Parts: sequence; structure tokens; C-alpha cells
Amino acid sequence: MPGPDGVPREVAYTRRRGIPDYTDQPVLAEHRVADQQRLDVITALYAGDPERFWVLCDANTVLSPAELEQPSRIIRIPLAKE
Repeated sequence: MPGPDGVPREVAYTRRRGIPDYTDQPVLAEHRVADQQRLDVITALYAGDPERFWVLCDANTVLSPAELEQPSRIIRIPLAKE
């Protein structure tokens, strides 16, 4: 991309990802977070894959997984979305 002086330069950017709409998605379960329980452990329990924690983030409309790791928080566990 040309800079203000006309010299080409590289511009770094972050691609944004929109959160899908889960309002009409059936819920498999609701999980109350225990003290010091990590989201990857919860995801492994319900989805069998700890790396799919982002699905729980999407279903609960949060961007940061840390928001779902708060003790006593109830997390919606969606059915698999195809």
C-alpha cells in the first residue's frame, strides 16, 4: 500500500470475525462454572474437543473466554451447529 509519501509500505491489520447468531440455536445444556474451572475443560466435557472453546464464546455472545470462566456463571452449551 502506498504511504503518504508515495513509497510502498506493508500495512499490518487484524481480520475481524463476526459472532454468529445463536438466539434460535437449541441448547444442549446449561453449565454452572465451578471455582477455577477453565473453559477448555468445559468444552472438552461437552464437545469432546477443548480447542472448540470459541463455540461457547459465540453461543454466549462474549469475545473473551475469560468472561465465561467466572465462578457461578451459567454458560449455554449449544447443540452442534452445522
